[in-house]
Amino acid sequence: MAFKPEKPPIHGETPDTLAERLVADGHPRYRAGQIMEWVYARRAESPAVMTNLPAGLRSWLESTFDFSPTELVGKRTASDVTQKVLQRLRDGSFIETVIIRAPMEGVGQDRSRRTICISTQVGCAYGCKFCASGLEGWKRDLSAGEIVSQLVQVCRIEDEADPARASKGLASFDNIVVMGMGEPLANYDNLMAALRTANASWGFGFGARRITISTSGVVPRIHRLAEEPLGFRLAISLHGATNEVREQIMPVNRKYPLEELLPAAKAFARRHGRMLTLEFILIQDVNDSLDQAHRLGAIARDLHAHVNLIPYNTVEGLPWKRPSLTRQDRFVKELRNAGVTATLRREKGHDIDAACGQLRLRKEREAAGPA
Repeated sequence: MAFKPEKPPIHGETPDTLAERLVADGHPRYRAGQIMEWVYARRAESPAVMTNLPAGLRSWLESTFDFSPTELVGKRTASDVTQKVLQRLRDGSFIETVIIRAPMEGVGQDRSRRTICISTQVGCAYGCKFCASGLEGWKRDLSAGEIVSQLVQVCRIEDEADPARASKGLASFDNIVVMGMGEPLANYDNLMAALRTANASWGFGFGARRITISTSGVVPRIHRLAEEPLGFRLAISLHGATNEVREQIMPVNRKYPLEELLPAAKAFARRHGRMLTLEFILIQDVNDSLDQAHRLGAIARDLHAHVNLIPYNTVEGLPWKRPSLTRQDRFVKELRNAGVTATLRREKGHDIDAACGQLRLRKEREAAGPA
């Protein structure tokens, strides 16, 4: 399903495509560079503020492009200062973007390391049993412009807290992770277009090494991603160290079992020379056993991968629970004793429903009203 907006998002344009539109309508090609500076370095919310452009050109921009394909409609901040941002699209759908702050020694919270978790789809078709994103199925892919617009919205939020950084036109985040709502590699072309904008000097000028793409295991797209000239990082949402466990909670494993997924991941790592990340949500009595830890350790050693352990965030309507602190500690200790680098992320937004899709799902159900 493709949503056709009344006007295309300005954030979906490149200098070349914008220049072609300008010339076709009788405007100078060089104006494209000026417009892009306003859009990204200065975070312009409308053509009206683009004071070095002629009035006629500003009117043309206003009538031709959408400068707000995503609208900020809500923010929730957790006790650990993780912030969930709810955005509404032009068709009335909702998506989520999460700002994860990691305080750095000797600096204030406003200068902490900021990781932005962005979404690529409205809903999800992959049906992972523990995830809120797919509870009501897949609605549509996000356009490249809608993906980029999430980053622009975050910059505007962060600029308010750090005006000095904003005045220099710097990106208001330190890392991008593509692991919000949806399966990123299922929306491959739009995702790549968006990330090229994030990387481009005329966009955010954001290094590819600081961009991580997460996938539940779409093997053909992992191979395709390995051939991309920009060396993005890759995270595999593994969540099970055997086919039996993975298939219990991740239907994608039936199509792309570990025997296909792990070689694809290894080929990607070999192609780019980067350490992979294995994401592993710990779910009580599903994948938190010492046997799973032992098998996960063997996989991580073979792939030379870092393991990111995430205790399950409770989702209303789903039966899963997070393991006790004792079982969490036992699991990570088993990995580290096996020589695997592992991080146990105790709390990131648990008190604000920060699991993917929770806030959006609640908002859409409220909007729909009683069944």
